[in-house]
Amino acid sequence: MSYEANAHTNQMTILRTLLLKRDAGFAELQKVTKIESDAANFHIKQLMSANYITKNAAGRYQLTQLGKEYANRMDTDENVIEKQPKLSVAIIVENDKGEMLAQNRLKHPYFGYWGRITGKIRWGETVLDAAARELMEEAGLSADLEMRGIYHKTDVLKGTGELLEDKYFCLVYGSNPRGELIKAGEGHENRWMTNSELYAMPETFKSVPEITALACGNNFAFVEKTYEYDASEY
Repeated sequence: MSYEANAHTNQMTILRTLLLKRDAGFAELQKVTKIESDAANFHIKQLMSANYITKNAAGRYQLTQLGKEYANRMDTDENVIEKQPKLSVAIIVENDKGEMLAQNRLKHPYFGYWGRITGKIRWGETVLDAAARELMEEAGLSADLEMRGIYHKTDVLKGTGELLEDKYFCLVYGSNPRGELIKAGEGHENRWMTNSELYAMPETFKSVPEITALACGNNFAFVEKTYEYDASEY
């Protein structure tokens, strides 16, 4: 069972109630959901089977650690899980020839676009650990890594302003790359290029020149930018 922003309304009501209390009895949970006891019992069991709630020694229901982590993302006014920006690394690696590592994205969205290697930061990872892992997984390389800035990038649909992507990138500069480059992997292609070669490609992410300049600079920076894309580009 997957509990995302569209989880059942009654289950979200139960989670919200337990978020704001140490524990609660069955009658209280049934009352807030305003449903019959059999239906309330069904939704409670669903939440228990997903390890979101449990019974304590007093026989009352409370959130598990997993349930606390999940329910803490809730908008308690709307009873929905809020969407949150993604936190990723963007890795700008330079070799001794002055070329930089570029990646062609061969999966949706943005199929065919060129940019830098990026990847989500996992739970508990440091920024540099995430960058080292992604660089090895995606390109088979290691490098001397240094965080150079944060880039908040939002992409919107041209004409409507609908939000397509909301990401915070920790910009990591890599020097002295080591290893044998993986030229092609599942969903991507890697290539060493000069910046002018990369920017001349038919489809390049609009943010790439700026994140490259920031990562190669000497001053730590925080930048926020919004870019427009057509539906066909996304």
